Parts: sequence; structure tokens; C-alpha cells
Amino acid sequence: MAVLTANSRARRGRRRATRVPPVVLAFVLVPLLAEGFWVFWPALQGFYLSLTKWDGVSPPQFVGLANYREMLHDSVFHTAALDTVLWLALFGGLSVVLGLGAALLLQQERRGVGFYRAALFLPVVFSLTATALVWQAMYQPDGLIDRTLSGLGLGHLAHPWLADQNTALYAVIVPALWRQIGYVMVLYLAGLKGIDPALYEAAKVDGATRWQQFRHITVPQLSSVNAVVLSVIVIDSLRSFDVVWALTRGGPYHSSELLSTYMYSTAFQSLRLGYGSALAVVIFLLAFGVIATYLVRAFREAD
Repeated sequence: MAVLTANSRARRGRRRATRVPPVVLAFVLVPLLAEGFWVFWPALQGFYLSLTKWDGVSPPQFVGLANYREMLHDSVFHTAALDTVLWLALFGGLSVVLGLGAALLLQQERRGVGFYRAALFLPVVFSLTATALVWQAMYQPDGLIDRTLSGLGLGHLAHPWLADQNTALYAVIVPALWRQIGYVMVLYLAGLKGIDPALYEAAKVDGATRWQQFRHITVPQLSSVNAVVLSVIVIDSLRSFDVVWALTRGGPYHSSELLSTYMYSTAFQSLRLGYGSALAVVIFLLAFGVIATYLVRAFREAD
């Protein structure tokens, strides 16, 4: 009898231990409901609208995969997709290289290093629109860039950077990159601070060079940070809109057109919201595919 009583008390104790307080449930469910209402439900609606023909006023007309079939023959979409891949490669690659380089140079606590960290991070505080307006003034024919080139005796290199189809995309990448380097630098600084200094001391004792220390200690130890950096860069690349729209609006002649700017102009200027939603779905699938592929590979290497 005593054993049964003890068992019943133990079961009641476990029920009390596993019972979740209402306050905790509220803190979990309320944000989840808000997230579902403001994020997941509009996303599902976007997937549905990508299967319709809709001008934003009349009722949507279901057309199935017609919008996606149209993309196969849309030359502007092909240009925007190629520009987006080029943007991702240049913007992403240079952000990683320059951000990691800045973090390696500024990781040591020495006099004045805080000033340089703040100077590199300062552009992150500015909005992309404000950044674009500043660089637009610099790119003008009588702007800072051309004047600097003339002052250095390189006036023959002066160029209508934003008006030339061959340079517009690269000119737009520069201000976006200028803003992104500081953010990537901070992420890598946090990762470098988490590396055990004893690893470097042991490598020095074994006679490892700086390059060998970087290759065999720094890079492997930053694998988790690399996953975060990749996710941030891919998402920022595919949703880059402000700086491109403020500087060139995708021109001239779609030479700096990205999927994000083409989606906006198609949906809200041409009022083809169904086709614009299909473009948004393509952007989502690209971002999800790149990030998921990298994360799966990283998890396999970790195992």
C-alpha cells in the first residue's frame, strides 16, 4: 500500500513538473500568432497570387503556371537573373573577403583600434537610400570621384558611371558593399574572439606560419560564423532594392536590373501583381536553395 501511494505521488509530481504555466504559453503563442498573421499568411497568399493574373483591382484570375512559363521567354527576367547572380558573387564574395580582412586586422586590442572599428561600422547605421543619394552625388560628372581622378592626373578615366550600361551595375555594387563590410566585420570579430588563444600558441610552438594558422585554425573555427554570414549575404543580395532603385532604377536599359527591382516595377508600376508574385517566389526559392545547401553541407562536415 505504501508503495502504491509513493508511485501515485511521483506521478502527480511529474504532472506538476511537466505542466507549462499559462504565462509561458502566452509568451510563446502570442509571438507565434503574430508571426503567422504578419509573415506566414501573406507568404502563402503570395504563393497563391503567383498562380493568378491580377491587376490589384479586379478579382484575381487563376492561370496556373502561366506566369512561370512566361519567365522562360522573358528577356528582362533573364537579364535580371544574371545580374542578380553577378551581384551575389561580387557583393557576397567581396563582403566576406574585405570583412574578414578588416576583422583580422582590427581584432587585437591596441590604441586607436576602436576608432577604426567604429569608422568601418558607421555606414551600417545609415539607410541604404541615404547612402545611395550620397554616392549618386559622388558619381555625378562634376562629383568627387571624377574630380579626384582629375586631381591625380587620371582625368581620362572620368566616366558617366551610372549612365553607362557597362559600368552601371558595378557602380551600384560599390555603395552597397561600402555599407556591408562593417556588418560582416563585426560578425567575424565576434567569431575571432571566441577562438581559444591556446590553439595559436600551440601552432607557434610547432612552427606553423601565419598562413598555416589561418588555414588550419582560424577558418575551421569560424565555420559557424560563416553560416551566419552566408545567410545574411544571400538574403541581403536577393532583397537588394533601395540602393539600386535610388541610383539607377534598374537602368539604363535594364543593365543594372535585379530580380528585386524587376519584381517591384512589374507589380507596382505595370500593375501585374500575379507576375510580380511569381518573381517573388523565384527570389524566395533561390535564397532558400543556396542557404539550405550550405547548411546541409556544413552539418555533414561537422558530423
